[in-house]
Amino acid sequence: MLPEPGQQLRVLFCGINPSLLSAATGHHFARPGNRFWPTLHRSGFTPRQLRPAEQHLLADLGIGITNIADRPTARADELSRDELVAGGRQLVSLVRSLRPGRLAVVGVTAYRVAFAEPRAAIGPQDRTIGDTRIWVLPNPSGLNAHFPPVRLAAEFAELRDEVERADLRG
Repeated sequence: MLPEPGQQLRVLFCGINPSLLSAATGHHFARPGNRFWPTLHRSGFTPRQLRPAEQHLLADLGIGITNIADRPTARADELSRDELVAGGRQLVSLVRSLRPGRLAVVGVTAYRVAFAEPRAAIGPQDRTIGDTRIWVLPNPSGLNAHFPPVRLAAEFAELRDEVERADLRG
């Protein structure tokens, strides 16, 4: 779900890769157990909880969605290291083209591999892509038990606060 030409993104969210259901429906984060859409709302990015089929509404909020890797899998850990590294290179090219204010990668393990940053942690990164700041967020998959919904929303809200501060600075 990328912007129309000339549309500026405040945040480009980047998942790891499509689930099998996402690939079948064409909607990002489509699995019922995925917490992306509830978290996006709870953290204040959207005025209400959107359904995956409503992903087109994000563009009006300055939000886009993409993935590191294109290959659909049942689980993200089915991707090879080479696929993540190649996807990271493609993502850098996309970000250079779109020039979003922030790139938010959801999944620290995938980010570490794709960007060769083995010590990366959740939160803002020192690395940038041009003027685009990178932020790593926890994976919203229901399989990620390390981040209960409240903590997941708090991490996303920190990014939202940063984006709003940047908006005010103009």
